[in-house]
Amino acid sequence: MSSHSLSRTPSSGEGTATNGEPPPPSEAMGTPELPMARKLVIMASVVGTQLVQMGAFSAGIDASFVVPGKLGHNDPASQAWVAAAYPLTQGAFILPGGRLGTIYGHHNLLFIGSVLWIAFTIASGFAPNFVGLAALRGAAGLGGGIMVPNAIALLCITFPPGKMRNLALGLFGACAPIGAAGGGVFAGLLLQFADWKWLFIFLACLALAVFGAAFLAAPRDAPLDPDGKIDFVGAYLGVAALFLFNFTWNQAPSVGWQNPYEYVLLIVSILHGIAFCIWEAKFADEPIVPFDIWTRPSFGPLLLVVFLSLMGFGIFLWYLLLWQFSIREYTLTALGGTLSPFVLISSIMALVSALLVPLIRIEYIMGIGVLSLIVSTILTATMPAQQVYWAQAFPAVIIAGAGPDLLITAAQVIASSTVRRSEQGVAGSLIGVLQTYGLSTGLGFAGTVEVHVNKNGTDPVEGYRGGMFLALGFLGLALLINVLFVRMPADTQVGWKEDDLKTRRHSDNPEAETETIAVPGEKGEKQGDLAV
Repeated sequence: MSSHSLSRTPSSGEGTATNGEPPPPSEAMGTPELPMARKLVIMASVVGTQLVQMGAFSAGIDASFVVPGKLGHNDPASQAWVAAAYPLTQGAFILPGGRLGTIYGHHNLLFIGSVLWIAFTIASGFAPNFVGLAALRGAAGLGGGIMVPNAIALLCITFPPGKMRNLALGLFGACAPIGAAGGGVFAGLLLQFADWKWLFIFLACLALAVFGAAFLAAPRDAPLDPDGKIDFVGAYLGVAALFLFNFTWNQAPSVGWQNPYEYVLLIVSILHGIAFCIWEAKFADEPIVPFDIWTRPSFGPLLLVVFLSLMGFGIFLWYLLLWQFSIREYTLTALGGTLSPFVLISSIMALVSALLVPLIRIEYIMGIGVLSLIVSTILTATMPAQQVYWAQAFPAVIIAGAGPDLLITAAQVIASSTVRRSEQGVAGSLIGVLQTYGLSTGLGFAGTVEVHVNKNGTDPVEGYRGGMFLALGFLGLALLINVLFVRMPADTQVGWKEDDLKTRRHSDNPEAETETIAVPGEKGEKQGDLAV
């Protein structure tokens, strides 16, 4: 595509504010500049959607301990499906969810995802059997997969690069670990003192209030790429690869690798992943993930560090709770209290991480986050079977509170600053996949290790240790990659850059250029071009 662009003079009332001053970029794009109070309401409500979603993930962990037995399913190796089914589908559908938002409007897709999430969560409370419950949790994850990238995109569009965006993304990122840890508190209360179905009814009612607030607060955004195309081939290959790979590993602990279909599905998933990369790089006219997003130095290794670290964190969280419940016989309420210090520390680190991103190099932030998870996992993996909570579990939970927030916030800020304004859904998709897919996939790997070292179920503690030592391997590899390959300065960008306000187009016709109009920049920014 040539660098030629057409320009036109804005029509009356289009390119000039009523006071004679040029409008900010948001108004030039058809989105009126919002007052700060409105923006803060948007931030709180949109961030709340992620808190509810990740709280449901943690609630699924608690539910997996008791609900399968009440439904007549007593196979411990497969009970984790109640927890794993939700992030499995959520992670698989995040990538196409972000692209759909770019074409049809992020606000519209947030609404669609919310409706699906609420409907299938209510239905989960009336599941007739274990398989039905796992399937409905997976269906709710589909709605979550649509919501996550579009929620992030709404935040990134509302807040240009700068301190307020860092804060918004820091809080949104913090909701993953805070929700994953804090959701167990209310889940434990409901599961212990009420029928299990009320857990899912409560989640649906909470979601109705929070998602509804986000829908009403966020303005209806005009589609950033209304003439864009959906890459159906890429969407199929990407979803199939993510879904089958995750399914294979989470199913393996219960059925064993001696079943041929496990190997077949694993090979098929890898082939789909290879085909996805080739298709997106060579053949897709408008790929789900534009491959030039990887041109920023160290961007790929940074994402790999986040993914490996979140796999380690998911394993740490699962086996800590399983240990306390199965070995030390904690009640479900006490189980939720186990992670309450994590919620406090993680909330503080969400703010700290947003402040650190423009001040120190990214690899330092990432290194601190990984090291905190390593120390926490060592403390947990070396616990004796019976021990007072305050000796090792409590400090492990406190130290772990710093890890995920530092990692997710730094990665989300870098990803959103790397792409154009019209591609914020893409950035949200990438980090969203890392969060949910990492938490889920790690459980599958660890479950395979557990069943091979627990002496046929006679030594469950040894199996838990095996899973946690695998987590240490993931975290150690993440730290090594960070030290050797991640080199990123502090992110000090403020406001949109010149190319950020363009819409990317792919065309074989050199005459089919994107028309652009001059957009006055905000104070201290460059003048940019806006594709229309």
